[in-house]
Amino acid sequence: MGDKHVVRFEPVGIEIEVDEDQTILRAAAEQGVQLMHGCKEGQCAACKSFVLEGEDIELDSYSTFALPDYEKEEGQTLLCRAHAYEDLTIELLNYDEEIIRSGLPLRTGTVEVIANEPVTHDMRHLIVKLVEPEEIKFFPGQYMDFVVPGTGETRSFSMANTPNRDGLFEFVIKIYPGGLFSEYLADKVQVGDHIQVEAPFGTFTLRETRTNDLVFVGGGAGMAPMLGLLRSMAERGVERKVTFYYGARRRQDLCFAEELAALGGRLTDFSYVPALSEPAEDDGWDGEKGLITEVVRSRESTLKGVDAYVCGPPPMVDAAIATLTALGVTENQIFYDKFTTTGEPEGEDGQ
Repeated sequence: MGDKHVVRFEPVGIEIEVDEDQTILRAAAEQGVQLMHGCKEGQCAACKSFVLEGEDIELDSYSTFALPDYEKEEGQTLLCRAHAYEDLTIELLNYDEEIIRSGLPLRTGTVEVIANEPVTHDMRHLIVKLVEPEEIKFFPGQYMDFVVPGTGETRSFSMANTPNRDGLFEFVIKIYPGGLFSEYLADKVQVGDHIQVEAPFGTFTLRETRTNDLVFVGGGAGMAPMLGLLRSMAERGVERKVTFYYGARRRQDLCFAEELAALGGRLTDFSYVPALSEPAEDDGWDGEKGLITEVVRSRESTLKGVDAYVCGPPPMVDAAIATLTALGVTENQIFYDKFTTTGEPEGEDGQ
């Protein structure tokens, strides 16, 4: 361990102690301070912040798309890659006062594989059960890091279920050819295998103090956290109108249709709108067609006042944010997870 330094976050006035060997984001998470973040790999820019005081910071490798050189020169940094070598004052550019002090403790543990079943031609429904410790708490919509056996590398995947006493965790994971975790999941994993994990991460959680109507926009394995949120709302009797737009290429790429239909009877006012961007002639598809963002734009004249949750690949997320903004959704009412890729060509289907 290295020397420790104090990092103060403004405008919230929270101080934490950060070891030089830790990233600032990691130190905050360990101390229950829930900062906005996404990929933890310096790619998504969700944790981008401004350094008000202090200069001695070093960054692990990151994407210049997330932090261009000119922004770094201006004093911006990525908390998921930043190491503090002196006391710092950081201005949070993206934060949520409702959740920043409600962080759950990070826990490492071991899970056992219970099931690994295909739900589409390229997505798996993975179910694992906690072996140790006795409990890892999380909020619906958060994600878990898996250590890929034999590599020491981690991959992140969003939980699709709600917290439960049985210690079960469900995931919807896209299989990428040549992907590190994908190859393990597709070809090697067996029921009964043990995997090292750590959780919870992420801020893609329902803001409980709000009563606004909800619009969910998802694609691919973005189904996972959306299911977690919807299942939680149904279990707790949350009475908020919610419309779920989900984009896929062909009919074979759709999943959980029966459960989503059943949720219509459990939620106060729920609509599920799937759309296919490239339906085949033999799909027999008479639903919405086109990119999911185009479908949202065609069906909604205004979304002013709604809370929007967006989850999926970065291009879809970026397009959805632009569409939602054009329809009147303000920046502080859009919550998103970008499923960034890690390595060649492995995709993190959780974050």
